[in-house]
Amino acid sequence: MHSNPIGIFDSGVGGTSIWKEIHKLLPLENTIYLADSANAPYGDKSAEDILQLSIKNTELLLQYNCKLIVVACNTATTNAIEYLRATYKNVSFIGIEPAIKPAVLQSNSKTVGVLATKGTLSSSLFHSTVKNHAEGIKIIEREGVGLVPLIEAGKASSKEIKELLVSLLTPMLKQNIDYLVLGCTHYPYLIPVLKELLPAHINIIDSGEAVAKQTKAVLVKDVILSTKNLKPTHQFYTNADVVILESFLKDVDGKLYVNYLDF
Repeated sequence: MHSNPIGIFDSGVGGTSIWKEIHKLLPLENTIYLADSANAPYGDKSAEDILQLSIKNTELLLQYNCKLIVVACNTATTNAIEYLRATYKNVSFIGIEPAIKPAVLQSNSKTVGVLATKGTLSSSLFHSTVKNHAEGIKIIEREGVGLVPLIEAGKASSKEIKELLVSLLTPMLKQNIDYLVLGCTHYPYLIPVLKELLPAHINIIDSGEAVAKQTKAVLVKDVILSTKNLKPTHQFYTNADVVILESFLKDVDGKLYVNYLDF
């Protein structure tokens, strides 16, 4: 059980930002990653469609005997994780939520921007998070329409992305945000461009490091943390373009197995 892989799934390549944080913190763990790019983005789908896609991904990872599953997608977390936890009781699930709490606690302007998908912003989990943690703070929500398809196409630093981000960020800047919360695991790949576009005093927060720490905590609690000093195996599967997925992993050292899988 200890050597069984950690399973990770996302609506595409974005969750590799989460995988990198997990791998950095837990270098001895075997991993299996599913990039459901053929169905990206999840954010504009119905709640029922998101749930069914999440079930499909979960059941595939369970076929690979994953000992823990990370739902590396904000939209899937907010729409499906309660069902997954209630249904698949023999495995623990780690979800992704926009990091609103740390932004709210540290904001001086008392105005925080949240860039996320429609599926996340409209979910009950997101609204309860805002209600519970953002009292006295103005939350400026912007739906990142069009960002995920461009990132999935390998255009994270393109002219189109920059123009789209300017239109999304301008209303936030006019209202004096000092924190920008990235509410989609694809969006950390926009950080270089965001830093070009945003004033230096605006802090950008994503959930990657916190998710990695939570993953380790659950592995320890469940007594399934890998302790063997062996070279781990990392398998990545996509139901779209393998070359695109590989391009998001080119900065990772070590042997990675990236393959097409019809799922």
